[in-house]
Amino acid sequence: MTEPAPVFASGVDHERLTEQLRFILETDKLKRILRRNMLMDGSRRENDAEHSWQLALTARVFAEYAPPGTDIDHVVEMLLLHDIVEIDAGDTFVYDVHASESQAERERAAADRLYALLPADQAERTRALWEEFEARETPEARFAGAVDRLAPMLANWHTEGGAWVRYKVTRAQVTEQVQIIAKGSEVLGSYAAALIEDADRRGYFVHSPPRVD
Repeated sequence: MTEPAPVFASGVDHERLTEQLRFILETDKLKRILRRNMLMDGSRRENDAEHSWQLALTARVFAEYAPPGTDIDHVVEMLLLHDIVEIDAGDTFVYDVHASESQAERERAAADRLYALLPADQAERTRALWEEFEARETPEARFAGAVDRLAPMLANWHTEGGAWVRYKVTRAQVTEQVQIIAKGSEVLGSYAAALIEDADRRGYFVHSPPRVD
């Protein structure tokens, strides 16, 4: 059974609730999408749902490091919604150059299908939040992007290089991500730069082009 039996209270817009339920049930598939990063205890790979939850929590905890006036509720909403496209598009490893070439096309097609499952007003809002995150033009989107790029760095450092070691990622490649973090938060950008410096001292990077299996 793909949907729960319809049990509606009086006065409820049955069609609207059905559409919302369909979207929620579809997003359960986010738990199946595995990322390249490991959990911080190294026991297994994390999934997209876990990643989205941690980003939302991190943004809330790190709110004081966002630019003044940043709407953190808006950031949290954006972070909870932006990876839903990976249900269809899959997770694209940031250091996989070949997969990154088709990422935008795959994710846009996914956004067309997935956000449209919601009632029209909610579909418009969620799609706009995804577009905002991708564009990184608002303070909220830049801070959300900073949190999104910092989280895997923390995971890789805590797993002794993790995906960096496995996929032969260079320090230069990771340093490119610091620029995105710094644009969203000066404090988090400085922390990320220091984290990379320490990771390099520990031998977590290679000095040749990456290989992605």
